Amino acid sequence: MSKRLYDDNLYLFDTPQRSYWEATAGNTRLDASPLKGDQSCDVAVIGGGYTGLSAALHLARDYNIDVRVLEAGHIGWGASGRNGGFCCPGGTGVDSHDMTRMVGLEAVREYYRAQVQAVELVRALAEEEAIDLQSQGDAELVVAHTAKAFDRIKRDHNMMSTQLGLESELLSPGDVRERYYDSAENHGGLVSKPAFGLHPLRYCQGLAAAAERRGAVLHQHSEVLNWSKTEDGNHRLSTAGGMIKARRVIFAANGFMPEDLHEKFYARTLPVISAIIVTRPLSDDERAAHRWVTQHPAINSRRILNYFRMLPDNRFMFGGRGHTTGHPQGERETYRRLQNLLAELWPHWAQAEIEYRWHGLICMTGSLSPALGQLDDDSSVLFAHGYHGNGVNNATWSGKQLADWIGTGSSPELPGIMRGIGRKYPLAGMRLKYLQLGIAVSSWLDRTR
Repeated sequence: MSKRLYDDNLYLFDTPQRSYWEATAGNTRLDASPLKGDQSCDVAVIGGGYTGLSAALHLARDYNIDVRVLEAGHIGWGASGRNGGFCCPGGTGVDSHDMTRMVGLEAVREYYRAQVQAVELVRALAEEEAIDLQSQGDAELVVAHTAKAFDRIKRDHNMMSTQLGLESELLSPGDVRERYYDSAENHGGLVSKPAFGLHPLRYCQGLAAAAERRGAVLHQHSEVLNWSKTEDGNHRLSTAGGMIKARRVIFAANGFMPEDLHEKFYARTLPVISAIIVTRPLSDDERAAHRWVTQHPAINSRRILNYFRMLPDNRFMFGGRGHTTGHPQGERETYRRLQNLLAELWPHWAQAEIEYRWHGLICMTGSLSPALGQLDDDSSVLFAHGYHGNGVNNATWSGKQLADWIGTGSSPELPGIMRGIGRKYPLAGMRLKYLQLGIAVSSWLDRTR
């Protein structure tokens, strides 16, 4: 049973990413000292990202439950501190049409109602807990990279507006050019709500500060190395510096999940590398050269999609899927590929220096949907993971559901699509081969359709 799917380069818990988010994180003060000695609590949380911090905040604030969070790196070290900062509906590995064929329209409606609730939960928490998350825009923009892709977008618009009750507007190429931006790849698009951009690390640290303020105890630089149960049914979580005994455990490690800690979680996820580059600040003339006037976070319609935003200080952020090994050489190749594509799509920015570059993991599941619940054979273990690149709102909402589950003693009303641990990947050791094949096929489709 392998603990890590990728090269060790992706799991340097003592080394922060050299990201734009780390450079502009602000001065949030956290106690969050490493775990030392033998401790105990009611609920122990493995993972100090959005899921774990939201669970801890709601457990402490809403139910006055004794909760501790164990994070292997610093708070926000993982995906919660290095993602693109998109807060919008999503969270599955298939589109709404395929999902409807798989589970039926009402189940999909139920799922998207929860997605809207999740976006609004992030807004509410920012206001309630005074989190400076640097909100930008009030919608998400999707731009077609080919004429055929625009046909898919038109179908998505019809589904969203007539079947799912989501607010969306179809855009012609001229609409995109006049109202949002101009590029070498614009065949029309779609703008949808609710959605906004944010500073992911400031939001993560804000959740952490709120959780501490409400009574949760956080321990960073406290990787869980061993997980066992005692004779009296308590969980025993050991780190290099200490041990916590807890009645319940929330497993909230997502794409950085250590698979050897608990056999039930082995081969349930497929982490996928994603990478981001950020330019120097662009001048007014440079932005005008591509008619860039929007604050909305945006994506294109490629199956191997790109996501991008103009940041508050006029730097341009451009992200996409990465390589499949985790090796440093693969990172460098990914950054070069992203920089070349940025120059191709926005040629007037081709000479803009890249000042930040970093990488991380999104998390897919064998069921192609988020997984949330408790273990069938051990109700004292709860979990949430697998947000498929939409973790800002999904993880926050999932953490709250787990807190409510523990706090009330009964399961919340969860969409059936995301309830339960989901399927294992068959032939788990071949997962990276599956991924490589999927990327190759998707890249071919992006070029031809």
